[in-house]
Amino acid sequence: MSKSTFEEVLAEKGTLIYTNVGDSMYPLIKPRDLLVIKRAELPLKRLDIPLYKRDNGQYVLHRIIKVRKDDYLICGDNRVGTESGITDRHMIGVLTNIIRSGETISVYSAKNRIYAHFCCDFMPLKRVIFRFKRIFKKK
Repeated sequence: MSKSTFEEVLAEKGTLIYTNVGDSMYPLIKPRDLLVIKRAELPLKRLDIPLYKRDNGQYVLHRIIKVRKDDYLICGDNRVGTESGITDRHMIGVLTNIIRSGETISVYSAKNRIYAHFCCDFMPLKRVIFRFKRIFKKK
């Protein structure tokens, strides 16, 4: 983002819309989708998809797998490695909608909630699937 930071836009307008880059939340979020982020209401909940800023300044949009006493356990839907040590002070906003080909898709729709549970509740199975994908991709 150019002159204004994500934090400044959310503080001023309450909503941020930007174009997705990366594939860590695929297939929920696809390249060039527009992402609608609202100011975060803390504490966040399991399955929320926060926009947060790592200590190194990198912005990340991943799903909360588990809410713990002192931090959140977070992982991208298209990843198997989790990230810990992310706290409320890192949180900037929460993804509410995806705009794809002119259609607005709620991340809270029944279909997307079921998908979110699959991503979080079956992490061991997800890891096995990713291993098989890696093996067959090499061949």
